[in-house]
Amino acid sequence: MSAPDNQSFCADLVRARDFTTYAASLFVPAPVRRGWLAVAAFNAEVAHVRDHISQPLPGEIRLQWWRDLLSGERRGDAEGSLVAAELLRAVATHDLPVDTLVRLIDAHVFDVYDDPMPDMAALEAHCRDTAAALYALRARIAGVWSDDAARAAEHAGIADGLVDVMLALPRHAVRRQLYLPGDLISVHGAAAENIFSREADAPLQAVLAHLRGEARTQMDAALAMLPGLPPPARAAFLPLAMTRRTLAQLEGADPFAPPQASRLATLWTTWRAASAPPFRA
Repeated sequence: MSAPDNQSFCADLVRARDFTTYAASLFVPAPVRRGWLAVAAFNAEVAHVRDHISQPLPGEIRLQWWRDLLSGERRGDAEGSLVAAELLRAVATHDLPVDTLVRLIDAHVFDVYDDPMPDMAALEAHCRDTAAALYALRARIAGVWSDDAARAAEHAGIADGLVDVMLALPRHAVRRQLYLPGDLISVHGAAAENIFSREADAPLQAVLAHLRGEARTQMDAALAMLPGLPPPARAAFLPLAMTRRTLAQLEGADPFAPPQASRLATLWTTWRAASAPPFRA
C-alpha cells in the first residue's frame, strides 16, 4: 500500500478507537500529526488485543509479534501491516525510543489475563508504561525531549490511566477483570464479587473517590508544569483537557454507567483548550 493509504488507515483507526487523540492531532502541523497518529494506531492495536481473543495465548503471540517487529526480527512483515509500516516510519523519522514502545507492549500483557491489579503502585506503574509513554512520545514527535516534559508526561499519564480505569469499570466487570488496586479494595472493604455483579455499594464508591482524588492531583501537577514547556510540547498534552472534563463528570456518576463524551463535545473541548492557557501561551 502507498504512504497515503497507510496514513489514512491509521487516521481512521485512531478516529474510531481513540477519538480524543485524533481530536488533539488536528491542532498540530501535518508532519507531527502523522507521527502522532502512527503511534496512536499502534497503541490502539496493542491496547485492544484482549477484545479479539478468548484465551491468553493468542494475545501473547500477537504482542510478541509487535516486539519482534520493533527489534528488527520481523521488519519484512511490516509490508503486510499498514500500522506497522507507519510506526516504523515514525520511529525512524522522530528517533523514537524503541524501549518505550516495548515497555508499552509488555504492560498490556496484563490485559490478556484475569489477574487482579495488586496495589496502587502497580496501577501507577502500568499507567506510566502506557498512557504516560504516549504523552512523552507525542512530545518527542513535536520536537521536545526533556526531563521536564518526561515528568509532565508521567503526571498526565497517571491521571489519564486512572480515569480510563474508572471509565472501563463496566467492561472489566463483565470480563471479571479487576484493575482497581487490591490495596484500596482491602482498605475500603470492597468485594470483588460485588464489583463483578455491578453493585455500586459504599465500599466501591470509596475506592473510586480515592482514585478520583489521585487522578485530580496528578492532572493538576501536569497542568502546572505545562507553562514551563516549549509551546510545541504543550500541544502533546491536549488530551488532558478531556481528562479534566471527564473527571469532573465522574463525580456522582453511576460507576457502571460512566459518562461518555460525544465526538462533538470532544472536538469542542479540545478546540477551546488548544487556544487557551496552559496549552497555548
